This record gives sequence, C-alpha cells and structure tokens, in this order.
Amino acid sequence: IASVLFLPPAFGFASGGDVHLEDANIDLADKESLQRGAKSFVNYCMGCHSLQYMRYNRMGEDLGLDDVQVRQNFIFDGETKPGDLMVSSMRPENGEKWFGTAVPDLTLVTRWRSPDWVYSYLKGFYVDESRPYGVNNAVFPDVGMPHVLAGLQGMQKPLYGEAEGEGHQGPLEGFEQVSAGTMSPEAYDDMVRDLTNFLAYAGEPMKLERQRLGIYVLLFLGVLFILAYALKKEFWKDVH
Repeated sequence: IASVLFLPPAFGFASGGDVHLEDANIDLADKESLQRGAKSFVNYCMGCHSLQYMRYNRMGEDLGLDDVQVRQNFIFDGETKPGDLMVSSMRPENGEKWFGTAVPDLTLVTRWRSPDWVYSYLKGFYVDESRPYGVNNAVFPDVGMPHVLAGLQGMQKPLYGEAEGEGHQGPLEGFEQVSAGTMSPEAYDDMVRDLTNFLAYAGEPMKLERQRLGIYVLLFLGVLFILAYALKKEFWKDVH
C-alpha cells in the first residue's frame, strides 16, 4: 500500500519535473491518426531514431495497410523489405559524434516517459543561442537533439513569470512565436498529436486487444466466483 501511495509523485517528477505537461489526448483506435503519425515518424524522425522492436509489415497490418502501401509510404530504398525491423540507417557511433550521446531507440519512449511527455517535448523547443544547435527544450533541458521539426513549427522563445528572488529565473508561462513555420500552430499540434499517438501504439501494439480481452476475463472470473460461492454453500450447508 505504501508503495502504491508513493509511486504517483515519483512518476510525476520523472515525467516532467516542474514543467506542466500538456494533455496529448491520443486515440489508439484512430487508424487514420496512426497512419499520419507513422508517416511523420518515417519522414522526420527515422533518420536518427529507430523502432527496433517493430516490423514494417506488423505496423501495416495493425494500421490497415497492405505490403504495397507500406512500400509506397514508408520504405524509400530498394534493400529494405516489409518484414524488416524499422531500424535507422544512422550508425550509433555517428550519433555519439554528432549529438554527444547515443541516439535512443523510441519504441518504448511513451512507456518509460508518457504520451503527455512526448507531446509536450515535441512542442517545447525554443531558441537558445548558448546551445550547440541553437535550441533548448522546456521539458528536457539541455537536450542534445536539434529541433528537426522547426521548419514546420517555426521558432519560439520562452516567456517566464516573475522570479521569487534576485538571480533566480521565474516559472515558464508559455512561448512566443518569433518566426513562422510551414504549418499553423493548430496544424502543428495535430501533427505532433498523431506522431505521439503512433509512438504510443509502437510501445504496446496489443494494448487495445489486451483491454478487449480483459473485459471477457473479468466477466469469466465474475461468473466463476458465483459458481464457486454456490458450490461452497452446498458443501457447507450441513456443517454447524
């Protein structure tokens, strides 16, 4: 009981610290959203990041796509096959050389973080000339990743509230757009939500099926409990 009581604050701190996480509001049953998110991942993320536990054809089957559609939309070279794992072509040593650390695999990112964390992270980049790539992130301070979606979102600067004392920085209250991207803020939010939705699916492809089966298991256990209780009453009816 004590462990259960103390786990939520610990997870809350690990997920975002003092930064408010926005609600991703994802829907794993929305296959069109998952398809758009998968395409965004392949186009913008897979140059560096992998989904090393996911195969193209498994993704296609779950998202309602056949092998021809998978090849047309997600495979851009002649060597990769639909049955291959979704692995980035970037070598690990190059990631450490260019970004200062190994580039993480993203298959389980929404499970060891959360969908809200990923959604807020992708919206949280801001201008910071002190960083190597000229950007920082409100959710993951001093992250080594460049803002690969800057062309879509544009660039923004942070807005801070009043500091409590001299030499301290006030709390982050929001962002102000300093340059426009090719997407409107609303369209960018929708794109990031689709991408987060896809990553949540990749972390647990069987989640919807597990939940569906869980209902039947609970119903079965309920019926079994009634039968077991009736049997117990029958065995003990003559015992005084």
